Amino acid sequence: MARGEIRFLLNDREIRLGTVGAGDTLLDHLRLDQRLRGTKEGCAEGDCGACTVLVGRRAGGTIRYETVNACIRLLASVDLCHVVTVEYLRGPEGGLHAVQQAMVDHHGSQCGFCTPGVVMSLYALWMEAGCTSVEAVETALQGNLCRCTGYEPIVRAALAAGNTAPDGDFLAAERAHVLERLAAMTDGARVMVSRDESTAILPANAGDLAVILAEYKDATIVAGSTDVGLWVTKHMRDISPAIFVGHLDELKRISVEEGAVTLGAGVSYSDAAPVIAEHFSHLPEFWSRIGGWQVRNMGTVGGNIANGSPIGDTPPVLIALGAELTLRRVEGQRRILLEEYFIDYGKQDRAPDEFVEAVHIPLPAAGSLNAAYKISKRRDEDISAVCGAFSVTVEEGLVARARLAFGGMAATPKRAAGAEAALVGQAWSEASVRAAMAALADDFSPLSDWRASAEYRSRVAANLLLRFYLETTGSQPARLSA
Repeated sequence: MARGEIRFLLNDREIRLGTVGAGDTLLDHLRLDQRLRGTKEGCAEGDCGACTVLVGRRAGGTIRYETVNACIRLLASVDLCHVVTVEYLRGPEGGLHAVQQAMVDHHGSQCGFCTPGVVMSLYALWMEAGCTSVEAVETALQGNLCRCTGYEPIVRAALAAGNTAPDGDFLAAERAHVLERLAAMTDGARVMVSRDESTAILPANAGDLAVILAEYKDATIVAGSTDVGLWVTKHMRDISPAIFVGHLDELKRISVEEGAVTLGAGVSYSDAAPVIAEHFSHLPEFWSRIGGWQVRNMGTVGGNIANGSPIGDTPPVLIALGAELTLRRVEGQRRILLEEYFIDYGKQDRAPDEFVEAVHIPLPAAGSLNAAYKISKRRDEDISAVCGAFSVTVEEGLVARARLAFGGMAATPKRAAGAEAALVGQAWSEASVRAAMAALADDFSPLSDWRASAEYRSRVAANLLLRFYLETTGSQPARLSA
């Protein structure tokens, strides 16, 4: 039988809820039902960070806490988790925590609206890695917007708090007890909860997910909800029945074998980051610009692919590397090239009862040239206007292999077939690269929208290819613009 309630810890209290709708958000539950109003609603789209809380989940015999955006984190997804809000932070003898005190001492708050979210982000960094450098602090604050302070006093506060060791932190001291409490709630059962005919389902395992999809072919699959959350808060879409998969350990496996990195579809950007940095040296900087820290903690590589957006960050990168997908249903699995998964705008090669189970990314060939670029209006936590990813192999001065993939240039993430053909067999030179740049005009007819005009996209795409050539050869261009 299915369990008819979600169970989680909220600060120091156990919560059991049987009446939960598919689109109910964690933020609304905290503010409206629990009266914990330190967590703010600013943008309601995971952009400003005023709603930042910590969510802890059991992993590897311990509990891992991560910052998340409560405004787009759907309530059903915190089953068997520990949710920590700013009200629970405390220092010695119940006073202000070191991070909070530093914010006071260094005038890190003015109007105060964003402050609880900033504190939670800095606290998460302080607890796990320490506020040891400006770079680390700025990364932790990518998903927190503040219009008053200009960030300098916040950064000073974070570095000052970093002088206090986290050894005696209250959450660290409580972890063993929290683990015991979460273990006691765990039963391995399927979960089904509803409110007003809106239903949320949490499969017991990946096999159960396939069974549920066979029955509910019109269901919305929810992984990190960084996109689906906006369907709820901005588009007022009914996502019921919603099948939540973020808790499935089988979809969070990472392996490196047979010349490829395999990421389960439920692997978050944050969880994938170490293996990406180890095996794909051209991607760490790109990876750190996928959303803010909260979004990378929530969002999944599989979800970014399955959603099929033409401006998703990861598909062009993975297509350039020759990635493949494993799709699963009750009848079994099948494996396809990632580039063949995208058919047209809003249309993917996935049956209603199939789900993306894993993505397989070949390791770069020895001596190959690889790069990925993201162009957006704002450097951090913004959606791409154009994304370009390139993999080129040069042998004896000639281009033996070229894979050039772009996002934001067509209805789907797509390879530039004409530009590739213009390169293969030619010398790896500025002249051949410029011929490939010219061929991009036949490969793509981009649209104009509020992110970028068609002309801008076309020019940027061409110049990214030139940039790739210049960076891999150390050459100087004959002229800087295309």
